[in-house]
Amino acid sequence: MNAVAPRACAMLLCLTDFPERFRVKAIHPLKPANREEAELLEKLDLNRLPNHIAIIMDGNGRWAERRHLPRLAGHRAGVDATREIIDTCSHLGVRCLTIYAFSLENWRRPQAETTFLMQLLRKYLKREIPTIHKNNIRFFVIGRAAELPKGVRKDVDDAMRLTARNTGMKLAVALNYGGRAELVDAFNSILENIRANGLSAFRADEQAISNHLYTAGLPDPDLLIRTSGEMRVSNFLLWQIAYAEIYVTETLWPDFTRAQLFRALVDFQKRERRYGGLGVRSEQTASADAVGGNHVGRTGRG
Repeated sequence: MNAVAPRACAMLLCLTDFPERFRVKAIHPLKPANREEAELLEKLDLNRLPNHIAIIMDGNGRWAERRHLPRLAGHRAGVDATREIIDTCSHLGVRCLTIYAFSLENWRRPQAETTFLMQLLRKYLKREIPTIHKNNIRFFVIGRAAELPKGVRKDVDDAMRLTARNTGMKLAVALNYGGRAELVDAFNSILENIRANGLSAFRADEQAISNHLYTAGLPDPDLLIRTSGEMRVSNFLLWQIAYAEIYVTETLWPDFTRAQLFRALVDFQKRERRYGGLGVRSEQTASADAVGGNHVGRTGRG
């Protein structure tokens, strides 16, 4: 796990490194590192970025195994990928980023691995939080943080307190998190409120439930990215991703680069979000079909 964020002044895109056909049409807050990034940035509309991106960072262990390395080496490599993606999202102006760092189910892994992951988290916080704070990112944790080891809880609390007044990108790190557990905690919180305040006539609605989730106050994710090719959501943000666009890539998390993120964003912008309705293009098509259908119906009866 890791993080970084926006800089005080956006970098101007240097166009001299690329041929004319690879040049980005507008000034971007990120300087492309290669032709692939430049081509993807050219396709990206910065005015239509998702407000909230959620990422299931999967594949650290398989990345290590394919290289005949210990699983722990994959987790270290995953830290570098996380840092780059957080930095990129904040530079692009994404409002919220939620990353799935450690689930409730991850405690079932060997103790040596979970202990290492907690140590890695503490090292990350000590190394990265000063930069996160400098770059105006607000860091916070979602999940059952009270059940984390004492040292981890202290480091998390310190990081949240330090960045609490920051106004840039909101970085939510899912630690000791489970989507079903979040719903259970939300419902229990609602029940406690009813009992404490004698609200016998209370009726729950979607907003009431949302207000008691770990993510209360955040917009629901527009885009859910999953690495490693697995076609499941793994108990992540089950309530919040109801209408999220889902992007799955075979790329393992340590290999997920800025270019991979740009590709996911370009794909997102090609989609038409309908929220159960028809959408603009579909409505236009339906209207045209209705006109044509009525005409055919009349001639059929004639």
